[in-house]
Amino acid sequence: MGNGRDAYPSAPMGKSREIKKRMKAVGNIRRITKTMQMIATSKFARAQQRAVASKPYTAALFDLVGKMASAAGDVTHPLIDAKPGADARMLTLVITSDRGLCGPYNGAILRRMMEYFRNTPGAREGEIELVGKKGLATLKFNKINVATHHTHFGDTPSYENVEALAQTYIDRFIRGEISGVRVVYMRFITAGKQAAEIKQLLPFEPDAAEQTDAPAGAGLAFEFSPSPKELMDSLLPAALKAALFQCFNDAIVSEHVARMVAMKAATDNAGKMGKRLSRAYNRARQAQITTELTEIISGAAALG
Repeated sequence: MGNGRDAYPSAPMGKSREIKKRMKAVGNIRRITKTMQMIATSKFARAQQRAVASKPYTAALFDLVGKMASAAGDVTHPLIDAKPGADARMLTLVITSDRGLCGPYNGAILRRMMEYFRNTPGAREGEIELVGKKGLATLKFNKINVATHHTHFGDTPSYENVEALAQTYIDRFIRGEISGVRVVYMRFITAGKQAAEIKQLLPFEPDAAEQTDAPAGAGLAFEFSPSPKELMDSLLPAALKAALFQCFNDAIVSEHVARMVAMKAATDNAGKMGKRLSRAYNRARQAQITTELTEIISGAAALG
């Protein structure tokens, strides 16, 4: 009889101890995710400031170059109508993140990349360059060769590094080694909206330049000083470099937004799970106390 009485309290006690351990683990996870959320929020604020500050310059420069290319008439430029070599291939730059825990961020970019490869002849067989570590597994799984893996950009890509990369593309395009450059990245629209997009960097298309509302008097003839060719030689490379830098800035701020949202969701879920475990622990403790009281009363009644 004594063995039977000992067996009853052991089950609730063991269950309550297990729940207590789980509560502690969930609490630790919640503190970690809350800290990561705060870090992502801080980084997002700085990255958003950089991305938003550079957008007006990039848009205005692209708009200026587009209008100038249209107004100049028969002026040609190697970055607009270069003749690629017979062996030239398309170059695709894919911008992913170095770290995970950022929700659907990398998945959306990689799905957009695979869709682009399926719908664009020659893109998959061309040169693929990757920024970030999170795209390697997908590219390897799909047997897509990565020609260059850029690992030096980090969370705050400098303009100097992006400019050097853009200059490499410009030089290779002019020499006819590549037929064009496309960038797969996450475009930052607002804090609540981002979109995985494909941006054509080369050849430059005047009609694809970002347009602004035409001011009064638009359509008048332009007077160029210096000559249109000299202006194009100076402004067109600058516009392409600024556009690539904007792609990097958009990608970074979008990554921080995604991580901030993912960590907030994880923190909220951990809080809800902690409450459920707390209720389960209280019920287990109540069951244990009830069992002990029942045994005491039963023992007292047996003693008469």
